[in-house]
Amino acid sequence: MSVHSSSVSDPSSFRQEISRGITAALPVLIGVLPFGLLLGAQAAQKGFSPASLALLTGLNFAGGSEFAAIALWSSPPHLLTIVLVSLLVNSRHMVMGASLSPWLSHLPMRNVLPALFFMCDESWAMSMADAARRQQQGLPPAFSMGFYVGLVSALWLMWVFSTAAGVVIGPALGDITRWGFDMAFPAVFFVLLRGMWKGVKMAFPWLVSLVSAATAYHFLPGALYVPIGAVSGILAILLMAGKA
Repeated sequence: MSVHSSSVSDPSSFRQEISRGITAALPVLIGVLPFGLLLGAQAAQKGFSPASLALLTGLNFAGGSEFAAIALWSSPPHLLTIVLVSLLVNSRHMVMGASLSPWLSHLPMRNVLPALFFMCDESWAMSMADAARRQQQGLPPAFSMGFYVGLVSALWLMWVFSTAAGVVIGPALGDITRWGFDMAFPAVFFVLLRGMWKGVKMAFPWLVSLVSAATAYHFLPGALYVPIGAVSGILAILLMAGKA
């Protein structure tokens, strides 16, 4: 079965797939909301308005780099440092985008670029897992663009809304980490990993990436642990493929 079949030829089916993507995103949105409020509360302490933070999170849409940017924010801001750190933290998106490329290669660039712009960790993991399931079940196309559109739309809207709302209500809540809000995203990631689980052997690159990133985080400055974890995981996959 080809992964290059069009998923938008039937408008009714495409709308159903959008609804399926939104429905699939609902549990994840529960984790996105408190994490967005946490970012908003931190941004409020740096003088951000709801509109300015919504612009930042809407155009960047990568939570890790946004937390880094807020942490580095000063008056006046050191923009070059913030941009470089953001690029470093977001470097994992190059690997994620490359893994999506076989599923998107049949689409025109005007569709591919927006799809990659709205990609985040959760939408990437969930759409890849969905494509693998559909491929196993023989459902064409394996990668459902409608599902992806519904998924990223829900995640993007919730992230922008929750971060802007955090600016408004964050000061009233005080230190919201005491409510455990900062644990919401790690919990979501564990759920995503469970959905992508294919056995102990296939999880070996995850372990390599985890150990490498944790070691780099402990011994190296800045956000170098992000690309180190990503590259080490890729090398582990290549090593396993070479021995297969």
